[in-house]
Amino acid sequence: MRLRTDDDIYRARLLYLGPPGYTLPVHLPYGQYGAFAALLALFMLLRWTFTGDVDLFPAIEISLALVATSLIFRYVDSDRPATTVVRTLLTDWKHTRDAGDEKRIPAFTTRSIRLRPTLVEPVRTEERL
Repeated sequence: MRLRTDDDIYRARLLYLGPPGYTLPVHLPYGQYGAFAALLALFMLLRWTFTGDVDLFPAIEISLALVATSLIFRYVDSDRPATTVVRTLLTDWKHTRDAGDEKRIPAFTTRSIRLRPTLVEPVRTEERL
């Protein structure tokens, strides 16, 4: 008797389980592997441009790429792809407003509202029978 594996669930979520016969201990979507590789290359390039040196094992760059990938994919899901999140981040970064440009609207409280006596209806005395 052959049992079906539960790989269909992971295929629907586009997860890479690892090489055939060897399952990785962490199940990550394909996009996270690509984003991690791109961020690692970016951080290694940045370090090379500033210091002119590249390590054999770039531990600092790997840790920065892991943190950046986890921060990016905290906001990414099936409804919001990674490209949309990055595009929104860049748009918000470019078009932020200064706090000095905002004007406060005066708030009205009951203490600041005054009624003239002519506008208030006079108290009516009711006739008693």
